[in-house]
Amino acid sequence: MMGNWLPTLRRRSETTLRRAEESPFFALHREMNRMFDDFFRDFDLSPTDGGRGISAFTPAVDVREDEKGVIVKAELPGMEEKDIEVSLALNSLTIKGEKKEEKEESGKGYVHREACYGSFRRTIPLPEGLNQEKVEAAFKKGVLTVTIPRLEESKAKKIAVKTL
Repeated sequence: MMGNWLPTLRRRSETTLRRAEESPFFALHREMNRMFDDFFRDFDLSPTDGGRGISAFTPAVDVREDEKGVIVKAELPGMEEKDIEVSLALNSLTIKGEKKEEKEESGKGYVHREACYGSFRRTIPLPEGLNQEKVEAAFKKGVLTVTIPRLEESKAKKIAVKTL
């Protein structure tokens, strides 16, 4: 027997209310999508990935903020600098790229070729107060590091008060 795994809302009377879209058929549809995604993940395919096809690639991104600014690190294994585009606009950083991987193995009486293509686009919202003129990006050993310093705040000037 399968329990109900759908999120529910409760009122003080403790009666269960379901959102309209969470009918039993919706729950079955969602569960079937999850099962197919789990099954095809090992083959680097997903029937419910929005039609992106083989090797839909989403890089892992780490965003850190401190008193100096913001540091964004994106893991882009197997990619080269020429395949990556970084842009900054209105408090958001966008990292785009295309991964192209081709392998060929040959032996006695056979040739095995594989080609894998995938593109990605990640947009990271940024806080206000960053100096967009002094952004730096570096790519080393498959890791893209983007550093955005904070704007230099003008220091308050102390004004002497004179007695008249």
